[in-house]
Amino acid sequence: MKKLLLLAFCVVLTSCYNVERNCQDYRTGDFKFTFLVDGEEKTGTFTRKENLSIDYFEGKVDSSSIRWINDCEFILKKLNPTNTAEDDAIHMKILGTTDSSYTFEYKLAIKKANRPARVEKGVSYRIN
Repeated sequence: MKKLLLLAFCVVLTSCYNVERNCQDYRTGDFKFTFLVDGEEKTGTFTRKENLSIDYFEGKVDSSSIRWINDCEFILKKLNPTNTAEDDAIHMKILGTTDSSYTFEYKLAIKKANRPARVEKGVSYRIN
């Protein structure tokens, strides 16, 4: 009985926890993002304006349009894709924020037939 009561108490405490999401603070600005490519850590930077994202990675510049769904979710679509994979829109969702960063997840905006949905997570840091 004590174990059941302890379990119920833990469930009640964890269900009250809310992640801070001040998404408006990250709608625009300059950010950096670290990610893995073939096991090697790489860093890219990007500038986000209300309806445009400009990415800088390994001396290349790329632009994407932004369509906001709500304060914490938006769709990224490359303006000048170089292949069919880059032509796919990406759904971005801000999961939580701090004073200098935000945690997000992203996936293809439209699921491909006969392929499992692949959702990735990351953290972007404000650099300005």
